[in-house]
Amino acid sequence: MSKAKKIITSPRVIILIIALIFSIVAINPHFDNEGVMIKSVLKGGPAELAGMTSPKASTPPLSKEVIISINNINIKNSEDYYNTIQNLVSGQTVAIQTDNGIYNLQLGNITNNPLGLSIADAPTTNLRKGLDLQGGTRVLLGPEEEITNDEMSLLVDNLKERLNVYGLSDIIVRQVSDSLFGEGNQYILVEIAGANEDEVKELISTQGKFEAKIGNETVFLGGQDIKNVCRDASCSGLDPQRCGPVTGGYSCGFQFSVTLSTDAAARQASITKDLSVIVDNGYEKLNESLIFYLDDEQVNELSIAASLKGEAVTQVSISGGGSGADREEAIDNALKEMKQMQTVLITGSLPVKLEILKTDTLSPVLGEEFLKNVMEIGFFAILAVSLIIFIRYRKLEISIPVVVTMVSEIIMILGFASMVGWNLDLAAIAGILIAVGTGVDHLIVISDETLKSESSAYLNWKQKVKRAFIIILVSFFTTTAALIPLLVAGAGLLKGFALTTIIGLLIGVFIARPAFASTAEILLTK
Repeated sequence: MSKAKKIITSPRVIILIIALIFSIVAINPHFDNEGVMIKSVLKGGPAELAGMTSPKASTPPLSKEVIISINNINIKNSEDYYNTIQNLVSGQTVAIQTDNGIYNLQLGNITNNPLGLSIADAPTTNLRKGLDLQGGTRVLLGPEEEITNDEMSLLVDNLKERLNVYGLSDIIVRQVSDSLFGEGNQYILVEIAGANEDEVKELISTQGKFEAKIGNETVFLGGQDIKNVCRDASCSGLDPQRCGPVTGGYSCGFQFSVTLSTDAAARQASITKDLSVIVDNGYEKLNESLIFYLDDEQVNELSIAASLKGEAVTQVSISGGGSGADREEAIDNALKEMKQMQTVLITGSLPVKLEILKTDTLSPVLGEEFLKNVMEIGFFAILAVSLIIFIRYRKLEISIPVVVTMVSEIIMILGFASMVGWNLDLAAIAGILIAVGTGVDHLIVISDETLKSESSAYLNWKQKVKRAFIIILVSFFTTTAALIPLLVAGAGLLKGFALTTIIGLLIGVFIARPAFASTAEILLTK
């Protein structure tokens, strides 16, 4: 039997080959993909009204919907997409073809996001890029007062809901601690890919307590008292009567309707039944107004028609506005304010106020440059290691399997990341490099132990390999023990680094190293 056939039929090598096949299938490379992937769909935007939906967080990249053309114009990348939507006008019907079908969108007022879509270039693999590689914002939050574990869990759930309702995608919200086993100060780490810093800070730094009062009495609160918030064009949007020039720029108003609970409607009836009716410029109204407060700051005041005195009304119109240097900026700010207020009304207030302790923002361009540099460094590192090992042993039977083993480990780690939906960021890449580098050390230990002729001449091949693996296992358990504190207590990058390194070591020690030992035995045994 030839040595090649012996290698392929070796049980340890067969396990390696099976693991590689599963990894490649999980990664599923499609390097010729064109178009733009839909990352999220804006709530109440033209795309959602046309039937488009945001992908679930668990959806693999290659399974997400991809835009192929807009108004019969082929879309190959993000640049094509943005060049095409620049030419759209208000009221226009837009035909969007995706790999799932054709959608006809009716545009409203043109903003910086007229279709209501967040997009990225079509993915070429199922590998998920983390914040460092695709850009976005990472925020570390701390509660302003001490809270229980149950309150912290409620806070995390509320933040997730608020960010999802707002329409942001690729969100990670998790609880972290600054000490081992979570016994120290508790924090919340929020990572949002593709979102700018101001947008995130404004949404999560405020408690979001929405309250409507008549006099000093509360009529309703955001969250539980709100049964429905209108976000489509039929009952929400800009108020054309309140959009025009003001001192120092432009101002535009918005309005949308909400449906109150029966309890909130009954409170309104009870509070208004004893109010007086007054006449203002021929308009009959009650002598008290309905005042809206957001985080204890007054944001709007509405007159109450006399006909609503003592009436349990469940439909209420909410209004507000935004300003800017010009009309376009005023419209954008008004729509942004409306969207934020709708989000707070739906999700309710956070249990406590949060303090922003640290903010990191990374641009997509910088992330792409990081990835490019890592790939180049990785290639030259493998080349350098291969050359050094060949110079050391002067045997292709050792140097070639070492290179194959290193590449195999990288593929298996990436395959595992694809299968479990693991985001690859700089910390994960550093963990992969550490795991593979440690693997090279292990391969050298195997090579040295099996090629010794003096001190171990009395040992057979299996005994030599066994002795090598004793050294490898001791090294593995020592390294893993050192990384467990980072895995348990680490926040953000430290935790990702520890997890990646441990997974890489497990794959290497129990799959790649045994296959290398079997291959070396077959190639070196005469």
